[in-house]
Amino acid sequence: MDNLPVYVADSGRYDGRMEYHRCGSSGLKLPAVSLGFWHNFGSNANFDNMRMMVRTAFDAGITHFDLANNYGPEAGSAEENFGRILKKDLGRYRDELIISTKAGYGMWDGPYGDGGSRKYLMASLDQSLQRMGLDYVDIFYHHRPDPETPLEETVTALADIVKSGKALYVGISNYNLEQTQAITGMLRERHVPFIINQRKYSMFVRDIETEGTKHWCAQNGVGIIAFCPLAQGLLTGKYLNGIPEDSRIRTDGRFLHASDVTEKRLSEIRALNAVAGERGQSLAQLALSWALRDGEVTSVLIGASRPSQIAENVKIVGHTAFTQDEIDAIEKILA
Repeated sequence: MDNLPVYVADSGRYDGRMEYHRCGSSGLKLPAVSLGFWHNFGSNANFDNMRMMVRTAFDAGITHFDLANNYGPEAGSAEENFGRILKKDLGRYRDELIISTKAGYGMWDGPYGDGGSRKYLMASLDQSLQRMGLDYVDIFYHHRPDPETPLEETVTALADIVKSGKALYVGISNYNLEQTQAITGMLRERHVPFIINQRKYSMFVRDIETEGTKHWCAQNGVGIIAFCPLAQGLLTGKYLNGIPEDSRIRTDGRFLHASDVTEKRLSEIRALNAVAGERGQSLAQLALSWALRDGEVTSVLIGASRPSQIAENVKIVGHTAFTQDEIDAIEKILA
């Protein structure tokens, strides 16, 4: 590696030992904390900062990097930038990395750049591999259910992608319980190494609990990786005193809106922050630890805008257990 400065974390409880959890009933293990490229790795971001974030993550034991064809902005630019980082820094460690990408949402104009068709999934993966400079990805996800494509077609495409050697495992994202059960059965009938469901999950978004997906996956050998575990930044210290001017609400506004930050929500955030303080954690660390509290979630997928956030987040390793009193206190706050 060159002489690019690398962030050095302040000394804390994290001692450099990442935990790795078996993904469902497969032989693959994922780090407790994975790094997502949804934001801050696109064409409008600073490349040296991206490199420092990836290197900080890898040095902290984060081996799983999660992308998608349309991550940017612009669509495809996150994969292109990751490819540049691999070439400059991490390519020699390819066998120590879990690299995932996805296809399912709109990627290019016309009738073949969206959904779950065989045409789209295979073409998209070929494009993703080219952007990243890879021969294969470790996990290839169908990014969303597509009601306009027969599930049989999507399943067959995923099976053939694995047979081609372009992906080692397959996963799904944004599938509810019924959809997860259906595709699980079809993939297993074909002996496809289907291992993971990626769903939004946080203290504020608990659909996978209420619909039963989280427990069903745990009982049926399917891993769960949670995205947005910090609720788009609400479960950090950023909003303790309202909406700051440099927040995502002010600078982006696509996924989190001012209307989401109600007085009730602010009260919950402050009360959760007090629980975090009693545990010796930041609010973000509490939220990540909570998502991993019962062993049913394999990994939490974090985003970051600077290396120091990654270094702080990995301090949850070894500190994801909760007492019953702490669980009860959190549930009372969220009621």
